Parts: sequence; structure tokens; C-alpha cells
Amino acid sequence: MENKQVTDQLVACWRNAERFVVLDACRDAGSNFLSAWTAWRADPARPSQLHYLAIVGSTSPFITALQSGSHSSESASLIEELRGVLPPLVSGFHRLLLDDERIVLTLMVGDIDACMPQINASVNAFFLDATLTVNIAKRLSKLAAQDAALVCGNISNDTQQILRQAGFDFISESSHADVRAIHARFAPHWRQPLSAEKRERKAIVIGAGLAGSAACERLAVRGWQLALIERHAQPAQEASGNLAGIFMPLLSKDDNPTARLTRAAYFFAHQLWQRIGGIGNAFSGEACGVLQLARDAAHAQVQQQMMQRWQYPAEFVQWLQADEAARLLGHAVPNGGCFFAQGGWANPAGVCRALLNACADKLETHFSQSVLALERIDDQWQVYDANGNLIAQAPIVILANGADALSFSQARLLPLASVRGQVTNVAAAALPDLPVVVCREGYLTRTSQGMCSIGASYDQDDDPLPQRSSDVENCARLNQMLPGILLDLDHVTYQSRVAFRCVSTDRLPLVGALPDMAAAFRGDRLRDVPRLPGLYGLLGYASRGLIWSSFAAELLAAQLEGEPLPLESDLADALDPARFLLKMHRKNIAPDTK
Repeated sequence: MENKQVTDQLVACWRNAERFVVLDACRDAGSNFLSAWTAWRADPARPSQLHYLAIVGSTSPFITALQSGSHSSESASLIEELRGVLPPLVSGFHRLLLDDERIVLTLMVGDIDACMPQINASVNAFFLDATLTVNIAKRLSKLAAQDAALVCGNISNDTQQILRQAGFDFISESSHADVRAIHARFAPHWRQPLSAEKRERKAIVIGAGLAGSAACERLAVRGWQLALIERHAQPAQEASGNLAGIFMPLLSKDDNPTARLTRAAYFFAHQLWQRIGGIGNAFSGEACGVLQLARDAAHAQVQQQMMQRWQYPAEFVQWLQADEAARLLGHAVPNGGCFFAQGGWANPAGVCRALLNACADKLETHFSQSVLALERIDDQWQVYDANGNLIAQAPIVILANGADALSFSQARLLPLASVRGQVTNVAAAALPDLPVVVCREGYLTRTSQGMCSIGASYDQDDDPLPQRSSDVENCARLNQMLPGILLDLDHVTYQSRVAFRCVSTDRLPLVGALPDMAAAFRGDRLRDVPRLPGLYGLLGYASRGLIWSSFAAELLAAQLEGEPLPLESDLADALDPARFLLKMHRKNIAPDTK
């Protein structure tokens, strides 16, 4: 399809819109996107924000468009910006923030039949090649906004008829290349549901750890006014207060939801940190690489089979044999491992501070304030302290305070638990200076503030004080992971820190509108579950707050704003806080609301 044809269609459609959403499944989606971005910049009547959803393959012409040398000087600068945030094209959805987030590109890596059912968006314009199946044609009507434009090459009369039945009106025109093209507009005869009323961009966030700090940053960039309430005197004093945390994705043989989610969150965290100043600059840390060692020979074989099956790009992950891993570390290891070259470690408290600093005048903080109760009065949530004093009020409240959320009556039945974790921070001089982070059942970071972090225990008790047994356990895991280190706590300087992870029963976070446990409902889908008005959660990050936080906050912000979601629909469902109540409902189990 001609790029000029695409651009002309967009400029005609997007005039004076606040937000405009394009879905492009053409082979030349890369060139189309660059043309659209250029036209958007040149148009004084452009929308405030352009969302461009592009379905591409891992060896897509989209990348060819970036690598081509035949670009104008303006396009070349746009390509340079895009290359700076482009992740390895692993399957799945990838949210890319460009042009001060006024251009949001969501790359959907996969074939159109797999990607289309996973899109959650209200689309204003479609650009498609002629190969349009009946199933895809039906799906378009579910995504189309009122008056959405459709431009594509020749399609069969049968497919045109299906689209007409779905609400599209057609006009045939000739393209610049004298190839017949089909133009249509979504104008169904039935009544379209009215757009949701604009909500006041004002929210209260409870909890100033990674979850709450990221929520503030993702909403502030969209123009929201935030009140952040934290019971401690400064941010990141609990689970987000460790000296160093590692960031890396998970892999699985079947590429399960956890693997897909952590991969998307890992890529987005890299991009977001770059936007707020960069790791090692805005906060302490290093993208030095993470080597995840195999447990034994059998596990090494499983890992290699997994790598062979999925054929991941080397810039994402590569398998290192034992001798290769030993050369990388400068220390012998019994088995090989998966090396994530872009992984590393970061200081969580520094990340929190950088996120909150990015909010500028959009953020009002209330530190050393403990919240006793939440009340909903006249479409506003009111937040009170232990003395009954009003701290803040807003139409939206976001609980980002881990297991402490269970102290509120509205959230007390959520399936969350606290799991004790103790980290042993050892003087760096007592350990070899390894060039990368190493992990297996535990982990060892590089040096931060003269210490290396070894962790972390997973204890089933609620003792807030350090225990010698947990430190011994941490060191035993390290000695097994890296034979020959022989770390002995009796002969080194070390410090211990205890924190409590917030963990859900299925080990995935809770992101989105909280369910109303007391309300009856019918149906067997998540959309049928009643919700508490204006009450949302960012909870259950367990040990992965560094990568979950910004991606989960982006998902929640997109839900609140009515934007296209940054991930597949089935993955958004996997994080929905109502999933547990729905499972109970399907099993005819009533929650205990007494």
C-alpha cells in the first residue's frame, strides 16, 4: 500500500482528535509508521497523542524499513529515536514511548491471526493488506470506534459482505499505483455505546515503594494530580528498601503467562529507566548482565532444549556452556547457564526517588501518615488517619502498599500473603569481583556501597528481626552455586536486612480495579465481576518489583485513560484482581464477607 495514501487517510481522519489509534497489519507497516509520524509532526491540527499498533514478525519488513538508507533527514532522526528504544523482537506485545510519549508505538510480534484477538483498543483507522480472512474481518468490528476508517488492498466480495454485515460501509477508489483499493468507514446501523465520560485526573496512591512510585510517574506524565500517602518518613522503607535487587525475565518451556509477562515488563523497565535518566545515572545500578546458572546437568539439558525451541535473539538471552560461563565469570561453575546481557542490578530506593522526582509539580506527598480507613462519599474516596483526620480525597484510590492493603475492609479478602525475606549484605572485599550478577536458587549482586547482596531467604514466619539461620542459609546457597567461594560468616563483615514480600496465591501481581466481594453477579467472564468504584490495586509483586512496577503502572494508567492496553488481553486478564473471585464463582463458592 502506498505510504502517501496511508498518510493522506490519517491526516483527513485525525484532525482535532485528542487521541487517535491506528492498527496497521500491512507488510510495510514500518514505512507506514514513519510516514504517519512525520505527517503527525507537520500537522498543526494533529491529535495530542497518536497510538500506532503494528502487527509485525520477528524478521519483519518493519525492521527493513529502519535499516534502509533511503530516508529523509527528518525520518533519519525519527529512526534514531526508535532504534534507541527498540527491544529484541521476541514474540508478544512491546510498548514503545516516543516523542515525549505523544507517539506510542505498540509492536505486536506474531502473525495477524494470533495477535488480532489479543488487542484491547478502540481503533480509529485500520490499514490492512488484501489477505484478510473471515475471522479477522469479524474481529475488526469489535475493535472499531465509531466512524473508524479502513483502507486495504483488494479483498473478496465475500469478505466485503461480512464487513458490511459487521457495520462497515464501502467505497472503492483507485490508488496512486492504479491498484484497486477498498476504503470503508465503520457506521453500523445499530446504536453504538456512548464513550465513557471523562474522569477527573486526580488520584490518591497509598504506598511509596516501587509500586506506588511507578503509579505516580505513569499517571503524572498523563497530566494527573497525585496525592501519595506513606506511613514512613521517606519512600522505599519496606520491601523496596533493599540495597540491591536484580532485574531479569523468566523463561519457560511452554512460554507460559509468567514468562510472557516478565519478558514484557523487563523490556518496558529498561525503556522507562532510560526516560527518567538511565541506570547508573538517575539511580545506582548496572546493566552488567545476569547469568542464571543451571541447577544440575539435567536442568542444563532442559534449558538448552528450551533455547533451541524458542530461538531467542542473542541480545535477549543466550546459552553458555560451563566453560563459557566460567570464562565470563572468571570462576569455575559445574554447569552452564542462561545469560541475559541486558539484565543487572539496581538500588530500588533510588529507582523510587527517580520516579517520584519525574512527577514534578503533579505530586503532593504525605509522608509519616498512616491510613486507618477509606470511605466513598459522593463519588469521592476520602482517606483518614488514625485520629479520624482527613488526609486527602479524590475519585480514584490506588492501593500500592503490599499486604498492608488487607487492613482495609474493601481489600481484606484479597488472596495476598506476606513472605519473609532476609538479604545478607557482605563486604565486597570478602568476595571475588565478578563482572555480572549470578543467580540460581539465590543470587549474588555486584558491589553497591561497598557491599554485595546475597539473597534471599524465603521464610514462613513473621519475625521482623534478622536471624542468623537465614544468613547461613543464604551463604550455603551461594557456596553451592559458586563452588570454591567458601564464604564463612564468622570471618567477614556483613549486615542483614529483613523485608516482607507481598505474594498472591498464583504468584502473579494484582493490577486493576478491585472486585466488590459482597456483590452478587451473573456470568462467567471477568467483565461480569462487580467492581468497587474508583478503587484499584497494584499489589503482589513478590520478589520482582523492579520489573513489575512500571509495566503494571503503565497497564493501570492505560485502563484508567481508555488507551490501548500495552499487552495481550489474556495477559491483562491474568493480572486482573477479580480473577480469584471469578474462579470462586465458577465453583459456586461464596466469599466469607462477614
